[in-house]
Amino acid sequence: MTTLPLSAARTLHLAAQGLLAPPRRKATKADVLDAIRQMAQLQIDTIHVVARSPYLVLFSRLGPYQPQWLDEHLAEGKLFEYWSHEACFLPIEDYGLMRHRMLDPTDMGWKYAASWHDQYRTEIDDLLAHIRATGPVRSADFAREAGKSNGWWDWKPEKRHLEVLFAIGELMVAERRNFQRVYDVTERVLPHWNDARDLQPADLVAKELLRRSCRALAVVRADWVADYYRMPRRPYTDALHQLADEGELMPVRVEGWKQDTFVHRDFAPMIDDASNGQLASTVTTLLSPFDPVVWDRKRVAALFDFDYVIECYVPAEKRKYGYYVLPILSRGKLIGRVDAKAHRASGVFELRALHLEPGVRVSGRLTADLRRALQRCADWHGTPQLEITSAPDGLAAALAAGE
Repeated sequence: MTTLPLSAARTLHLAAQGLLAPPRRKATKADVLDAIRQMAQLQIDTIHVVARSPYLVLFSRLGPYQPQWLDEHLAEGKLFEYWSHEACFLPIEDYGLMRHRMLDPTDMGWKYAASWHDQYRTEIDDLLAHIRATGPVRSADFAREAGKSNGWWDWKPEKRHLEVLFAIGELMVAERRNFQRVYDVTERVLPHWNDARDLQPADLVAKELLRRSCRALAVVRADWVADYYRMPRRPYTDALHQLADEGELMPVRVEGWKQDTFVHRDFAPMIDDASNGQLASTVTTLLSPFDPVVWDRKRVAALFDFDYVIECYVPAEKRKYGYYVLPILSRGKLIGRVDAKAHRASGVFELRALHLEPGVRVSGRLTADLRRALQRCADWHGTPQLEITSAPDGLAAALAAGE
């Protein structure tokens, strides 16, 4: 059985995620859709201390591009939204992979408010009939009786109704306006879908989700594979060995790991070059906290020896690194993290705190790579002035010296 160094496993994973080499040309609208297909899904988050997460994930792979292209693909019906990993954009051709969850959402936890549905079934049915008769709606179209919301736990009733209808597949997100969801009935958004004709058996869908996870990760272990699409937590070792028997996966060993490990067949031809160093990631970029590379803490710890917590959900006094901390990917390693904020009115991209991982040496190459990556990100945000509030000794001066 082939044995891979850990660096090769990282290289294959980054190749699968579109982070092997910097873009060689200016991005096009089609590249946005291709990048999402390569990752299989694109997680949605609304925090916009820097660019909202889905836009930043695409920037990490494509370089400067027009964010409205993502919105246009949704409005044109090439993408749809659903609970896959979390709330995500997915290619429209994958709608059938999520349909079973819509038809039986009982295992979706808080994402489907079953008790709310039971309590307000008449009102929810009335809202659905209203949308079917009069057209799309936003949550903002309904007035709040008690004043301003105190957060997601304090949604107005109509917002909760809409989310129930979205979870069970009666409504889809037809488009977003200023990042607000516009809901419409599924038969208008996806008129050609027919459950009786198009829905595949649940066991075949589950296997396809497993296959998609393996393709998106390139290097897979049984303890990782459920997380990508939030599949049921159960042993997957036998299922991965079956995929290997069918030629979908190649069993390998990775130095330092005891777990059974597999490489997807699409990346098996790269193993030798990745192992001897002829193939390696040359990308230096900032990653979103919700980038697929880092959203599974167990996987990112094993692959990159990187301990990562999304601290925007942690009380301020308990944060170690900052509110919205972006991991720094550089040449196949996660070498640090930066707490960043884009001050759009003043044109300033502030690095509130830049931290390097233990053992990372500040070299001329690292400084140059990091300076270029930070400036590209700042420029794309429309905040071209870099301001470094805190960084390791010597690094702030070295970054500033190159400006």
